[in-house]
Amino acid sequence: MPLREAIGHGSGADSWPIENLGEVVALFDDKARVDPDAEYRMAGVKWYAGGVFHRETVLGKDLSARYVTPLQPGALIYNRLFAWKESFAVVEQQHSSLFVSNEFPQFLPDTTRVFAEFLYLFCTTPTITRLVNAASAGSAAVSRNRFKEAEFLRFSLRLPPLPIQQAIVDHWKHAQERVAVAKGKADEHDQDVDGSFLEALGIRVRSAAERPRVLALSFSDLDRWAVSSVVDQVLHLDCPPDGKYPLVQLGELAGVSYGIQKSPSNRPGLCARPYLRVANVRKGFLDLSEIKEIEVSDRDLPTYLLKPGDILFVEGNGSRSELGRVAKWSGEIEDCVHQNHLIKVRPNQERLLPDFAMTWFNTEIGRSHFFRAAKSSSGLGTINSSEVRLAPIPLPPLDVQRKLVSEIIAACERIAGERAAAAKLAADTAREVEEMILGHRPVPGIKAKA
Repeated sequence: MPLREAIGHGSGADSWPIENLGEVVALFDDKARVDPDAEYRMAGVKWYAGGVFHRETVLGKDLSARYVTPLQPGALIYNRLFAWKESFAVVEQQHSSLFVSNEFPQFLPDTTRVFAEFLYLFCTTPTITRLVNAASAGSAAVSRNRFKEAEFLRFSLRLPPLPIQQAIVDHWKHAQERVAVAKGKADEHDQDVDGSFLEALGIRVRSAAERPRVLALSFSDLDRWAVSSVVDQVLHLDCPPDGKYPLVQLGELAGVSYGIQKSPSNRPGLCARPYLRVANVRKGFLDLSEIKEIEVSDRDLPTYLLKPGDILFVEGNGSRSELGRVAKWSGEIEDCVHQNHLIKVRPNQERLLPDFAMTWFNTEIGRSHFFRAAKSSSGLGTINSSEVRLAPIPLPPLDVQRKLVSEIIAACERIAGERAAAAKLAADTAREVEEMILGHRPVPGIKAKA
């Protein structure tokens, strides 16, 4: 699949030969027959260039495939189902004990002509992602489309010399290090904000207690059968910590309600309304980059309508760090409602400020109630409106809440600026790398030919 229309001129790119990928890589097809009694550590490839990961360990008899392929360090691998979501990676040495099905083809580069990391950067550029999407084929929904190996091998690129490939990879790596440092600092500052907030409430964050090697107690005394729950209960770590201010159940300070359930009957029509989904609610802020619509009649609108000052809890998540995350609605979109997987809390603002409540429930201690109460199904923790009503929250006077909120908002604005700068650096780097690969931009440290 030629890229001539996308390849630039100048910067020395005119001298780079145009090659099909099939001329510089070879499909790695060293399959192993599945032993029904053996265990296999199966791998996957994350979306959006997230890398290879250990997905699960299963017995051979539970695999549907008759053959699996061991991961080969140094190979370029991709997910045939989700290549259009930049699901490409380079296999590292640490992945050599993992296996994949035939949905994850691997390609060994001819290292005298091309580096695997350069190919990875090539495959994750926006230009190639668009071509991958166009080349993926399937008879069902787009999520079942497959990017087949033959299509991959037909892709062509203008192949720079190895020193230029290495310079492009080095430029990307150095930028990634800077992005990681910037994100790390923002995370540290975020933790500092939580610590200062809790300290102002007179709450001392207890360090993790040394867990005993042996523990004996009656099964009838247990509320939940889980090692962490048992130990926390015995060591009295399952109770909200004492502080300067009384703890009050959230249901005494706010109304709690569910949103509208999505179904075929409320597809957008004459009364289409914008609505918030779980994907829109992040920890401490709303991501409104993609807003969908749902049908809500004028009669039902007051029930589900969001009002400024409402806070939204995420009902379920597979990650402890994200379970019960909270964000505040400030009236950004007119006539906006929310789906049923978001629990809406409307504080009585004469007693409880929404920003104060949001900050509290986004701390580890504030959400610990939900960790204890969460029901689990297939690894997904869920909370319900009853548990939200029972959630404890310290209640300082309003003037104290206002003071703390003003300090939190100022700190969060600084942190948001740091995260925005890190995101811009990542986006700028991605654009620069693509321009270098396509020959639109000079490569740092490489002199262009006259």
